Amino acid sequence: MSEDVDGQGGWRARPGEEGLDRRPEGVDDATVEAVGKVSEAFEAIEEVRGRLYGLHRLTGTADLALGDACDLLRKAGHAGLAERLETELVGRNVLDGRWTFQVVEEFDDGYYADFQRLEKLVRDELMEGRRHVFEAEMKAGRRTPGRPGHEATPD
Repeated sequence: MSEDVDGQGGWRARPGEEGLDRRPEGVDDATVEAVGKVSEAFEAIEEVRGRLYGLHRLTGTADLALGDACDLLRKAGHAGLAERLETELVGRNVLDGRWTFQVVEEFDDGYYADFQRLEKLVRDELMEGRRHVFEAEMKAGRRTPGRPGHEATPD
């Protein structure tokens, strides 16, 4: 069972509590909350990265489909429209001088890599590298021990 350490829902796993006691010795609630917020921010960037890769894949799919459409337009006797689409859109940059693979690479090598490195630095310095300390303590406080579906960890 967890304990309400501050009387206001500041739940903390008790030492040894079924794998949920991740907090390093001597770390206070404010630090756990702050590190949790840094990790939450990075998780949002992970989602942004996934969407960016989705943009990359869908843009490439659209470009290839448009090329096929141009072939079909030409076969159907609409060579002028096919030519216009090919010259104005097929293979076009989506941003100034860039296809989406270049956008993804720049994001990955710059902002994303820096955010990932610094989020890990914060965890390493303040949580001994442990991940999801805030969430583990939230789980400890919100679960109902002994209730099916509320187990602390898998068997």
